[in-house]
Amino acid sequence: MALLSSSHALIFTFGILGNIVSFLVYLSPLPTFYRVVKKKSTEEFQSIPYVAALFSSMLWIYYATVKVGETLLITINTFGIVIETVYLVIYIVYAPRKPRVLTAKLLFLSIGGFFSILSSTHFLSTGSKRAQIIGWICMTTSASVFIAPLTVIKQVIRTKSVEFMPFWLSFTLGLSAIMWFFYGMLLNDFYVMIPNVLGLIFSILQMALYIVYKHIKGPLDTPQEPKLPITATTMEKPCNLKNIEIHPVCSLPHHDKAEDSLASPIEDETKDDSNHETVELNVDDDGDCRRNVPDQIVSQPPIQVIVCG
Repeated sequence: MALLSSSHALIFTFGILGNIVSFLVYLSPLPTFYRVVKKKSTEEFQSIPYVAALFSSMLWIYYATVKVGETLLITINTFGIVIETVYLVIYIVYAPRKPRVLTAKLLFLSIGGFFSILSSTHFLSTGSKRAQIIGWICMTTSASVFIAPLTVIKQVIRTKSVEFMPFWLSFTLGLSAIMWFFYGMLLNDFYVMIPNVLGLIFSILQMALYIVYKHIKGPLDTPQEPKLPITATTMEKPCNLKNIEIHPVCSLPHHDKAEDSLASPIEDETKDDSNHETVELNVDDDGDCRRNVPDQIVSQPPIQVIVCG
């Protein structure tokens, strides 16, 4: 009798601890969604984990109402439905069109799938058989909740940045998996135990990736080098003398004879090589001209810009 009482006490303890840690798991994305609201953009965050968590919470409530003695599953999953709905509403409001449409489709499939499971198991099975069917479905969906962050893991490996994989979410998921594993083990509930083993494995993997890539800046954190204006490039473009327009950019030594500007060869030589550049226009036999520009990029302000029409 004392042993049975002790067993019930342990079940209740791990159930309460599981509720507390799972509560923290549900709240851990708050900084992420605060950032989304502040920037009015979902950036590269994914909605799949939140849709999967919502679907899983609905199924676990159904399972807990069918099986006796699973009240602590009802309490935490009710809160899960509320908070995941809030997250998804925020995501849909601030997401670009393509992710928004994808999230809406996933939500439609999840809610439709839940009511399909609810109606089919209610009318086609009874008693313990119904609990077994729902248990297998819950175990599968819970595994998908833990597998859903694989999309984020793939992104972390590809970008070598943990910017979109919060560490505390991975940590609390692992802690929650431990609590619910022992809760299921003490209840001899196979359907609660197995998915939390997977949850612990994936949480450890995510935390390991975070440790590896946490010092590497993501693309959004990397400052962009300012681009210097290019004042001269290597270019040899044929143009017609009739269509040449010469625009002064900086002050030049004034040429007294304007008619010399169209002489062959045309050249404008500056007095000071340190401040000015020599630009030559060579006229070929057909009356076309070619502009000869030095190969190197010039750091000084340009003398002239020649526009060929």
